[in-house]
Amino acid sequence: MPRSFYEHPPELVAPRLLGKLLIHRVQGKILGGRIVEVEAYLGPHNNPPDPAAHTYRGSTPRNAVLFGPPGYAYVYSIYGQYFCLNVSCEPDGVAGGVLFRALDPSVAPVDSFEQMARNRGLALDAKPSLLTSGPSRLCQALGLTRAQHNGLDFTSEDSPLQILDEGTPVLDPHAELHISPRIGIKHAIDWPLRFSLAGHDCVSGPRRGNGTKK
Repeated sequence: MPRSFYEHPPELVAPRLLGKLLIHRVQGKILGGRIVEVEAYLGPHNNPPDPAAHTYRGSTPRNAVLFGPPGYAYVYSIYGQYFCLNVSCEPDGVAGGVLFRALDPSVAPVDSFEQMARNRGLALDAKPSLLTSGPSRLCQALGLTRAQHNGLDFTSEDSPLQILDEGTPVLDPHAELHISPRIGIKHAIDWPLRFSLAGHDCVSGPRRGNGTKK
């Protein structure tokens, strides 16, 4: 995926990521899956600014990646032990990002699927939804941490983290784009910035609800 793909507002980039492959190359395996759920977080230049975004109060050492060039991994920790993965959007110097909430790992090779299950401490034949449904589960399955992966360039051929386009816009040509409010936040809880494939088993949290379909 070229850097130009990410040089747009997060609310435009987010739905375009659905159906793409998010992969992590590690120890001879390709861990990952097809993106089925994302959330957009807007920068402080937005009117009004997004109070749920990490960039709301401006640039800090923690969120500096989001103020840099587009197409870079922003990894942050929650509860001191789990991680969440984002990709930076907007032109260099303008903050914005998209949070990866869920993948469908069933497209991964068998050995990679089993490695993701091990990373999650699950049985090797675990349901795909138990592996990568939810942002922290996703990072755990892929073996991602802030120390190792924050700031990696998704657009570099040498990067272990990449987002690939197979030319498949969605998993199912009949799948519908579901737009709903973001979840797990305390501010701007009614903003419709969560995008998912309607009814997909790997989507985290509510799969239907007060949203719209397109």
